[in-house]
Amino acid sequence: MPRVVTGRFRGAILQAPEGDKTRPTTDKVKEALFSIIQSYVPDSDFLDLFAGSGQIGIEALSRGANRATLVERSGQAAAIIAKNIAKIRMDKSDEIRFIKKGVAQALEQLGTEGEKFDIIFMDPPYKDVPARLEEAASLISSYGMLKEDGMLIVEHDKDCVMPEEIYSLKCVRSCSYGLTVITFFKENKIGG
Repeated sequence: MPRVVTGRFRGAILQAPEGDKTRPTTDKVKEALFSIIQSYVPDSDFLDLFAGSGQIGIEALSRGANRATLVERSGQAAAIIAKNIAKIRMDKSDEIRFIKKGVAQALEQLGTEGEKFDIIFMDPPYKDVPARLEEAASLISSYGMLKEDGMLIVEHDKDCVMPEEIYSLKCVRSCSYGLTVITFFKENKIGG
C-alpha cells in the first residue's frame, strides 16, 4: 500500500487500485523524486497525470504544494482517489482537484481554462510512454502550461528512450532507480 512519506499527511496509508491496470510508484522512486524536486514543491501548482491512487499529487500537497490536480480516467482508480482524498480530509478543499477524464481531454480542459503548473508529473503505463508523452507534450507546449522554470517529469522503464527535445520541451535530466527511470523536461529557451 502506498503511504505519504512526509509533510502534513505523513504516515497516511493510501489505498491503491487492485490488479495490474495501475502500477503505483514505489516508495524508493517516490522518495528519490521528491528529494530531487523538494525545493520546487512548496507553494507550487502540481499536476499528476495518470494519477492511479493519487499518491504523487497527495505527497506533493503534503509537502507544501499550493494545489494538486489529479487526472485519472479509470473508474476503479477514480473511486480509490476519492477515498484517499477523503482519508486525508481534503475532500472539501480547493487545494486538491480531481478530473476524471483521459489525459488529452483533461489537458485540453486545463489549457482552455488557462491553468499553468510548476510541476507536471506523468506516469503512464510503461508500454504507452512514447505515445502518451507525445500527446501530453503537444498540449502542454501549445497551451503554454508550464510556468517559468516549470518542469514535466516522466516516469518510465529503463528500455524507453526519451527524446532530447519534444515540441517546446527539452530533456534536462534522467535518473535511474533499478528498472525505473524518471526524466525531466523544461521549456527550451531559445539561445539558452
